Amino acid sequence: MTYDVIVVGGGHAGIEAALASARMGQNTLLISILAEQVGATSCNPAVGGLAKGHLVRELDALGGEMGLLTDEAGIQFRILNITKGPAVRGSRAQIDMDRYRVIARNKILTTPNMSLIQETVNALIIEEGVVVGVRTHLLNEYRAKKVILTTGTFLNGVVHIGEITQEAGRFGEFPAKGLTDSLREAGLNVGRLKTGTCPRVDSSSIDFSVMEIQDGDELPNPFSFRTDRAEFARTKKQLPCYIAYTNEETHSLIEGNFHRAPLFTGQIEGVGPRYCPSIEDKINRFRDKERHHLFIEPQTAENTECYINGMSTSLPPDVQRAMIHSVHGMENAKIVRYGYAIEYDYVDPTELKHTLETKKVKNLYCAGQLNGTTGYEEAAAQGMMAGINAALSLQGKEPLILRRDEAYIGVLIDDLVTKGTKEPYRMFTSRAEYRLLLREETADLRLGKYGHALGLIDDAQMERIETKRSQITEGLKLLEETVYTPNKEFLAFLASIDEEHITDKLTGIQLVSRKSFELDKLVKLIPSFAELDPYIQEQILIEAKYARYVEKQSDDIERMNKMLHIAIPEGFDFRSVSGLSNEIVDKLYKFNPPTLQAASQISGITPAALDILHIYIKMAGKGK
Repeated sequence: MTYDVIVVGGGHAGIEAALASARMGQNTLLISILAEQVGATSCNPAVGGLAKGHLVRELDALGGEMGLLTDEAGIQFRILNITKGPAVRGSRAQIDMDRYRVIARNKILTTPNMSLIQETVNALIIEEGVVVGVRTHLLNEYRAKKVILTTGTFLNGVVHIGEITQEAGRFGEFPAKGLTDSLREAGLNVGRLKTGTCPRVDSSSIDFSVMEIQDGDELPNPFSFRTDRAEFARTKKQLPCYIAYTNEETHSLIEGNFHRAPLFTGQIEGVGPRYCPSIEDKINRFRDKERHHLFIEPQTAENTECYINGMSTSLPPDVQRAMIHSVHGMENAKIVRYGYAIEYDYVDPTELKHTLETKKVKNLYCAGQLNGTTGYEEAAAQGMMAGINAALSLQGKEPLILRRDEAYIGVLIDDLVTKGTKEPYRMFTSRAEYRLLLREETADLRLGKYGHALGLIDDAQMERIETKRSQITEGLKLLEETVYTPNKEFLAFLASIDEEHITDKLTGIQLVSRKSFELDKLVKLIPSFAELDPYIQEQILIEAKYARYVEKQSDDIERMNKMLHIAIPEGFDFRSVSGLSNEIVDKLYKFNPPTLQAASQISGITPAALDILHIYIKMAGKGK
């Protein structure tokens, strides 16, 4: 009954936290309300997406499990934003949600240093400001040096379907009651949020022939750097998704039942996700739109049940039936599971350190939706970091805190703990200032060294990463050192590959950076590149195209790092700084940070505010 680390909750955050802890040598206990629901995908049967795909790749680079689980359980793989720049592309996979859960649970049950128990935690055991264990509904007490809470939507969860409410952490599953009281008694600020899910429909009752088909990529890319890409592309079987649309009848039905929508009647108090609104919220806010997309997604490899993505709702069952039947192709659709909204308690993430340990209770960590985020990927990323930092602390080592310039995970956690959130937080590429450096395909180059040092990435994988790095570096060096002149032979070559002629000398980097220069042209320009893996060829091309921009972002990072070490003069008049909000000024006076680095750790102090402050500090110094 005594462990090094206890993880409460078996969702995506809990899985990554428990596996990281156990693999780093800590005796770990995972407590889940239902053992068979470890790894359940409560909402959509998919992993990844814009910016979310970055998080999964970064998890994998650190030695996490989500990428491997997705590759094994995936039934369709696509790169989103493929026509846009590489910094804003995102990998997304449909998954067999039943298989994903089974694989995840089996991984937990077969990992050394790991135990799994099916109980409900209803209280923390805290002694003199230090958490020392948990108490369950069976009155069992489990003691540990570290406790990680990954409770998802289960804290005082309430499900809403029309006028009907039911206490549940997920539809049909018991909520976790009592644990919120422990958090409040410990002085933590607890709030209330809301999220929702879509109806599921019997696939045999849908007429797919009238819908737009959406296939996966012809050559699917795996999420994990540890998956054999060639073998994966050759053997992976994929299923199509379909696109349908709402229409005026759908919209009128929904609008005519606003008076029965928990979202509008005051029945729901929690704040919902702005960027994943319910269908009733979309109709209310965008009534001028003639139609809205619906993505009909298979939930398993057998495709017996489909998820109606884009139709998240808490409207009553009769309204849900009518609005689904109004959609072309779903006139005879049979609902298997109704959509619903769920309210739950969350902890204000500004209560946390960057390690995800709470500031007020020593050795207590929080991760996932409990911290106010939405999405499997955001949850898993936090769980991984909480598990790593709990283990590092037990080993007497320095914590791992990823910077904003080296990982989306760093952006996610920094945003949460410094800015907080009043609505479910979702990751976007726009949140990352240095997204050109944080591309999906560079995650292993950026973070593999950490995973290897932690013992979560083996020597063979680290060797593959270094080989990849070396090949890209050598390829770029060759392009930098190769100079082309506008002689007759080279001009003929340019014409043969349909490239504009040159009038002066230029390097390979300058030539390849042209918008028109594509992969096939690169291999013709440097024939030796043909011997490289196509993946490496592509990375050389991308790095060459964006070399100037990458250099600029690297300079910006160096400037910011130097800036953060600047001292703030004693007695500095923050109110004299034009461009700072009253809220930021008040916080600066309250905490009186000695350096810009210390100021950056204050909740709500943005990089823009630091830039302004830096300018005024320099001006004040010159005025002396």
